[in-house]
Amino acid sequence: MKVERETLAQSAAGGTTALWYVAPGAAELRTAPLPARATGDALVRTLWSGISRGTERLVFNGLHDPSHRERMRAPFQEGRFPFPVKYGYCAVGRVEDGPSRLLGRTVFCLHPHQDRFVARAHALTVVPDDIPARRATLAANMETALNAMWDSGAGPGDRIVVVGAGVVGLLIAFIAARIPGAEVCVLDTDESRRSIVVQFGARFAKPDHAPKDADVVFHTSASQTGLATALSCCGMEAAVIEMSWYGDAEIAAPLGGDFHSKRLKLVSSQVGAMSPSRRARWDSARRLSKAIELLSDERLDQLVEADVAFRDLPAALPDILAPGAAGLAPVVRYG
Repeated sequence: MKVERETLAQSAAGGTTALWYVAPGAAELRTAPLPARATGDALVRTLWSGISRGTERLVFNGLHDPSHRERMRAPFQEGRFPFPVKYGYCAVGRVEDGPSRLLGRTVFCLHPHQDRFVARAHALTVVPDDIPARRATLAANMETALNAMWDSGAGPGDRIVVVGAGVVGLLIAFIAARIPGAEVCVLDTDESRRSIVVQFGARFAKPDHAPKDADVVFHTSASQTGLATALSCCGMEAAVIEMSWYGDAEIAAPLGGDFHSKRLKLVSSQVGAMSPSRRARWDSARRLSKAIELLSDERLDQLVEADVAFRDLPAALPDILAPGAAGLAPVVRYG
């Protein structure tokens, strides 16, 4: 704790402090000088950053397969996998210096956990005044959900099933429930998610009460059992949109049973590439801006339910990133 206090004091004196993953199950705060700023750069003081449990758990434990290491790179990452590495991509802060159009504005950036940072203006997305900075940490997850909806081709009147009521699954349900006439059902073993699902306008069910005639199914549980459940929900010629990222783990896809006779489709959706249905007209900046705009609903505050002080983050991460850890989207509080 003494080292962490000294690190934060040095940061306040003109440097910057960031979280680094340094060994399997271990992280620490490191201080460094702020980089020199060029014309068009902005200096951002972080207010909140979001912890992406699924992705950061993989980083925390170490990426063993070299083939995944380039795929997992974050835009402002420093270091190399497996360790040490500065990682993260859900930072919200206030611009303290830089272009006049950004000065004093709250912005979102795909930046690791760090108390102050320098970024090019084009890497910052302005958060509208009616969206609290804490809620804006959901922007990357909302962008993932939006891209998945485009990949699915879901439309009015469809029967839509979401397997897994984690943050991404709930955001998909939030968007899908806005489609006119859509019948949206979210499956999860955690009964505590029911009230959120219902407030979003969808139906909640346990996996043993899963519907069997869905037009589109989203799988977000990152488990082999969940994938089997998703496939079992499909109607004739329906599609499962696979959202889970398994990292180094090998998952058996249950492609027996009805998979061939029903002519089912298993479709990968990953936010690193624009959905083909939008690629000709959209770029990443437009997609992220729209994702942030979709965060204007105060019901989404329920997904950001726990926070930890930045100075306490290294000690708290083993519990936050433990398999089966309770809660939805943990966030880091600065200042």
